Amino acid sequence: MSDDRHNGALAQMVEDADGGHDRAADHDHAADHDHPTEVAPRHRAVEYDLGNRNPTADIFVAERPWGEFQQFVSNEQVTVKIITVQPGHRLSLQKHDHRGEMWQVLDVPIDITVDDTAWQAQPGETIWVPRGSTHRMGNSGERPGRLLEVAFGFFDESDIERLSDDYAR
Repeated sequence: MSDDRHNGALAQMVEDADGGHDRAADHDHAADHDHPTEVAPRHRAVEYDLGNRNPTADIFVAERPWGEFQQFVSNEQVTVKIITVQPGHRLSLQKHDHRGEMWQVLDVPIDITVDDTAWQAQPGETIWVPRGSTHRMGNSGERPGRLLEVAFGFFDESDIERLSDDYAR
């Protein structure tokens, strides 16, 4: 299939899935600087690549007539996951040498540990896990809980040092 036909077919699939709504009409292009709440990140990409710069300082919310959006990163090399933790379960107590992680709790409270601090993070809360810090997430609730994870720095699943693990991995 030619690129033009492929792109047209893809656009049609998106339009069909979105009920015919024109997403492009809602999106403001980067050249549009009429929004004073939108600012360029205050840090250079290399600071994120090292995995030790807290990117939560660059998060901003931009209001639009249809609502708002929250922007976490802009033009950075990151790895993004949505992690689901089942009720009564938790991930291993772990740390990473090559990346820092930013988590945002999506739908139910999640038990969080970062170094010596433990708390129950609420939906919408953003957590910074610095490179090299000991961390864990768990779900003591009754419904599955999801977190958005944005990893800054070199990402590889082999960069997990498990200090304690309920599943003997």
